[in-house]
Amino acid sequence: MPDVAVLVGSLRSGSVNRQLADNVARIAGDRLTLRQVPLGDLPMYDHDLWDDTPEAVTAFKEQVGGADAILLVTPEYNRYFPPVIKNAIDWGSKPMGANVWTGKPAAAIGATPGQLGAMSAVLSAMQLLTIVGCTVMAQPSVFFNHRDDMHDSDGVLTDESAREFLSGWVDSFAAWIERMS
Repeated sequence: MPDVAVLVGSLRSGSVNRQLADNVARIAGDRLTLRQVPLGDLPMYDHDLWDDTPEAVTAFKEQVGGADAILLVTPEYNRYFPPVIKNAIDWGSKPMGANVWTGKPAAAIGATPGQLGAMSAVLSAMQLLTIVGCTVMAQPSVFFNHRDDMHDSDGVLTDESAREFLSGWVDSFAAWIERMS
């Protein structure tokens, strides 16, 4: 079963994107192993820090480098993905010759309470993942319109049509990982 490093672009514990990542992991069952990689401890990228690499950076690069694939789950801030994602991607792409993204199958999905469901952020994140060397699955897309009535009080997705849609997406992502590996 492919091991997928999941990067959630919101640091907030109650984030709708963390809920989306958790629900995709539940739905994936035995098709994929999804493991969230923490981003909150990464310092802002500074090339000078390579002289004494922060432990959080080393752990991050090991977790992402050891994964079979990448799933980026992003909110949308001002029609773009949040800085925590760009920062993580920068750390993972450096130093020269140590890019952990190269050749990894990847996908980006996102959720917002708005009608467009993080579409702009997801498309921008897909472009950046391609630039750093990932092979990004473009279709099917997940621009998830989060509504509280779709979940129980623990954040578990109860809307059957949304669960079916995400299950189909998981099938597509698992097949993408297989093809690209």
